[in-house]
Amino acid sequence: MGKALADAFPICRDTFAEADEALGAAVSRTMFEGPEDRLTLTENAQPAILAASTAACRLLLSRGIRPALVAGHSLGEYSANVAAGTFGFADGLRIVRRRGQYMQDAVPVGSGAMAAILGLDAEQVAQACAEAAEGDVVSAANLNGGGQVAIAGTAAAVRRAGERARALGARRVVPLQVSAPFHCALMQPAQDRLEPELRALSVADPRVPIVANVDAAVKRDAAAAIDALVRQVTAPVRWEDVVRRLALEGVTTYVEVGPGAVLSGLVRKIVRDGTAVSFGSPDDLASVESLTHV
Repeated sequence: MGKALADAFPICRDTFAEADEALGAAVSRTMFEGPEDRLTLTENAQPAILAASTAACRLLLSRGIRPALVAGHSLGEYSANVAAGTFGFADGLRIVRRRGQYMQDAVPVGSGAMAAILGLDAEQVAQACAEAAEGDVVSAANLNGGGQVAIAGTAAAVRRAGERARALGARRVVPLQVSAPFHCALMQPAQDRLEPELRALSVADPRVPIVANVDAAVKRDAAAAIDALVRQVTAPVRWEDVVRRLALEGVTTYVEVGPGAVLSGLVRKIVRDGTAVSFGSPDDLASVESLTHV
């Protein structure tokens, strides 16, 4: 993850070195060389993704490509805040590493689960969860758009909700390989631990407005941006609403910055007349520069 950018561009290489220094560990070596099972541990994956996204973002900024608004999906909202200047890169790395630890600690391994429900709308998924809960926690965690909603909760309740979703006409129910049931009430212990640390960060009002996961509202001051990150831990990611809000604000070109291309794919389903591209490797740079008329 990120190695091709580091090899090709000094600004990216320097960003990964900065991440290693901030964390007191060679996170870049794990990103570049693995092993994969170490990289995918939540407490390692979260700062690694933030580092890769920030490296890519800094490269684009250095080439004159600047966002009018920023947003991120779950962890990506931290990358968005770093890009907007709400808090520094080093602070962001350290807080997301603890975020990963707190989320992992909140629920014993194996007792929680997540699943993607394909082919039902949000109301039908909410119905399936309500009818399957039986006193347990299960609820929508990611409202991704394009007929895709992820649910999270106790393992048994997620399994029952998946069965109920199939009965309601879901096209597929796909168990997700995750280390914890994110963005549901089971994450309350993680939110309680993370909140005072988020509120203690040295912050500034974002230079670029941020559209937050929790309510798809535009955050223009530091207090509102931090509050959105606190609430995000247990609240669903309203990604479809976020993208629609970006479109409402006049956005027509969307650049997914960092590893992967899932979000740009979702954007194309949500905003049919928008243009979306991903930027995670040197090979992507020409298409991004062409799209943004640099």
